[in-house]
Amino acid sequence: MQKLTWPRIAAWRVQRHHLNQRAPAGGMFAVASRLCGLHAQVLSSAVLTLWARVEGLNRDAVRRALWEDRTLVKTWAMRGTLHLLPTDDLPLWHAALSTSRRYRKPGLWRRFGLTLHELDQLTEAIGDALNGCVMTREELAQKVGRLTGSAKFAKKLAFGSWGTVLKPAAMSGRLCFAPSVGQRVCFTRPSSWVNRPGPQTDAQTATMTVTRRFLAAYGPATYDDLARWWGGGGITTARQWIAALGNEVAPVELNGEQAWMLSADAREVRELSPQRSVRLIPAFDQYVIGASRHAENLLIGGSRRSVYRPQGWVSPVLLVNGFMQGVWRHEIKGSRVEVVITPFLKVPWWVRRGAEEEAERLASFLGGTLSLDWKA
Repeated sequence: MQKLTWPRIAAWRVQRHHLNQRAPAGGMFAVASRLCGLHAQVLSSAVLTLWARVEGLNRDAVRRALWEDRTLVKTWAMRGTLHLLPTDDLPLWHAALSTSRRYRKPGLWRRFGLTLHELDQLTEAIGDALNGCVMTREELAQKVGRLTGSAKFAKKLAFGSWGTVLKPAAMSGRLCFAPSVGQRVCFTRPSSWVNRPGPQTDAQTATMTVTRRFLAAYGPATYDDLARWWGGGGITTARQWIAALGNEVAPVELNGEQAWMLSADAREVRELSPQRSVRLIPAFDQYVIGASRHAENLLIGGSRRSVYRPQGWVSPVLLVNGFMQGVWRHEIKGSRVEVVITPFLKVPWWVRRGAEEEAERLASFLGGTLSLDWKA
């Protein structure tokens, strides 16, 4: 079995994430697809995830793609978290997400006063109500109440836990986000919102494709890594998905633990020549989220809680050669972009210079003048 080390894996992941050499201008959708979508709990972080990886990204590109061109879609996906997905990939993700058991647990819905049968009725009604329409949550609740004749369903939508009752509809392709009206969030149905969705696919083909993409960006991965990232089936599902790829995958040994890579990638990583790289990556960056289970192996000088903070917050990271070597933050104050970098340990001159170049690039992207501070 091929034995790998974390420095080699970090170098390989950095390359796969376009964090050593950025994708060319216009590569936004290819990068989003390679990363298995963009984490969008905070939309500005999704924008900066692309900024870190794409050369010449326009500051308005994500907004236009979401709400004008409709080539990106905001929806709930893996782990029930918000993601931006390329429109061309939507049928793939909906087919894979339809297999998730995350929201098929009767005990979860008993807390909401619903049976699984009622949940299915509600989910179908949400899709019917949104077809060809853009609605606020209040408008959606009223229409679902009219369509079903159920005041109970209307109340669950209007006053229930913010997103939970909507997530099954999103994951089955019946709901996505639309442009907000003022401070009010709006929803619509993907099939009537996007212009040209990608080709339809069956669930088995979809889950195999998703597994390939995950391993191609976040490998080598254990069953636990895949199960945690997917969040909808546990270890059993992860084993089945990796086994379904047959000879396309190969086992490797990483610090005494068996993990899996695509066979072609295992050959590539063996011949990889690591290069220096310094990047400022934003909060909720896919690189950091994908490493959550084994983050201690990619942290130098800092603690896990410095990056993975309470209430699910994931800090912006100073990434050096694929290792998390500090955190940073930025704030726009008038015409100034204030950036504060806090390395976990003293860093060499070339890391400081690389980080300063990244900060200058960020200030330019945000349309301001840089004010940079290093903190011990």
